[in-house]
Amino acid sequence: MTIDPGLRRLALRTLLAAFPGATAPPWAVDLLHDGLAGHTLFGGNVVDPGQVADLTAQLRSGRADVLIAIDEEGGDVTRLGHRTGSAYPGNAALGAAGNLDLTRLVYAAIGADLAAAGINLDLAPTVDVNTADDNPIIGTRSFGADPALVARHTAAAVTGLQSSGVAACAKHFPGHGATVTDSHLELPTVDVPLSLLRSRDLPPFAAAVEAGVQAVMSAHIRVPQLTGDGPATFSRSALNGLLRDELGFRGVIVTDALEMRGAAGAAGSIPRAAVAALAAGADLLCIGAVVDLELVEAVAAEIAAATRDGRLALDRLEDAAERTAALAAWSTPRAGHQTHTTREGSPAREKSAARGDGPAREESPARERSATREGHPAREESPARGDSAAPERGRRPDFELGVEAARQGMRFEGSDDRLRNPLVVRFVAGYSIAEGKVPWGLAPHLATAEEIEVLAADATVESITERAGDRPIVLVGRRLHNSPAARTLIEKLAADRPVGVVEMGWPSQWRPAGVDAFVITHGASLANSRAAAEALGLVATAVSALPKQR
Repeated sequence: MTIDPGLRRLALRTLLAAFPGATAPPWAVDLLHDGLAGHTLFGGNVVDPGQVADLTAQLRSGRADVLIAIDEEGGDVTRLGHRTGSAYPGNAALGAAGNLDLTRLVYAAIGADLAAAGINLDLAPTVDVNTADDNPIIGTRSFGADPALVARHTAAAVTGLQSSGVAACAKHFPGHGATVTDSHLELPTVDVPLSLLRSRDLPPFAAAVEAGVQAVMSAHIRVPQLTGDGPATFSRSALNGLLRDELGFRGVIVTDALEMRGAAGAAGSIPRAAVAALAAGADLLCIGAVVDLELVEAVAAEIAAATRDGRLALDRLEDAAERTAALAAWSTPRAGHQTHTTREGSPAREKSAARGDGPAREESPARERSATREGHPAREESPARGDSAAPERGRRPDFELGVEAARQGMRFEGSDDRLRNPLVVRFVAGYSIAEGKVPWGLAPHLATAEEIEVLAADATVESITERAGDRPIVLVGRRLHNSPAARTLIEKLAADRPVGVVEMGWPSQWRPAGVDAFVITHGASLANSRAAAEALGLVATAVSALPKQR
């Protein structure tokens, strides 16, 4: 059936598509001319900062006010750094550092990197309160397990990121931190009273709204007392009742990827999921990572059909398109205007705050933001709109800032006195769909030490000690507490010689018996691994630029 051109254009204005490769195929640019809201970039679209700047310029040839989105959280979820690891630590390390100025600075730096590359919507920060230690999808992406702490850092992150002129998107509403399954693979359930949801999961979203966040992402999770049998993405009670009416959010509601099983599986298909999300109150629909012209047209056709058969009110579609257009207008830099200045102070003040010498570390309880709010603050004009030179093309990440933040977020127990020139053993670890396969470990920073990779289930004390000879051993892993084989191996080795352990995942109460040093990095980014290598005395050079990957 032929789609009415006006309805097709209206439907396209609510969609974020995607495409493979380092350059955009013609259809991806043509759809922008036809009204498509924008595209999401993934690791496969990224080679280096200059190439990304060229790619975004290519997309803007289709329409100047295109939304170009990316999941750039720092830490374990990075697209710009997917070939090396992120230059910045993620939220768990920032939460552990407890320095709100530092969180703001790191997110301002991420925003500057994105703005220089031509990206104007960051699908970050993750503001979930990670109360499930074995959460397979959040973990180190969270600022922590305390709602008040997460709320404070959420506000700092939103302020820092949006100071660059890049729109922030707080996720995953109404809170993915208590789940023990991955919504990419199934529909997780958080079966708790609404009173607990309000006290535990909602304060960071309230803080984001109060800080002026431009977008909030819905989660494909089921909260029976709120969403019934379906996900929050399809729930008017969640998106309109809770987010808009109760928290007062007036910005754009973005969906998590509709290709995920938590959405497409619940609706029966991606096009049907798109209709259900719009009807519930979502404005901007992230289709997913595997997208082609046929899929985009199928989604647009389903939305148009839904306005005719009563599943979707036309004024709801128009409202979504208008909100998305307003977001594009907010985040589209004007010619000749800088897009990556920060809000406050001189460079000296900024560096002082990064070192922890600034005036504000964690706020006192008396100054904490309230979990509720009244009204909606007027949009604060970002200094990104001020007169200045055009942004540099393909800005290099601020690795020095990233490492300083990682140092502050690291915990070191014990001593490295007996760990000179060790054999470094890295346990193979899986990765979530959100993370993708990103390099991690100490290897890029090691001066002379050797690093090997082993499967915990296959490694033996004999094989490792034979390789080590007389050297001490440093073992590096992620979520080591979840691997009985790794824990046993560590403790047997520690009974034989000096051993250090580096935990680069979400920490637990487990501590290995008999080891000389135990390092908790709260993440596995390039900055986290540099900080750990420094702490163990394994580096020979000062931090000046991103190291080359071995």
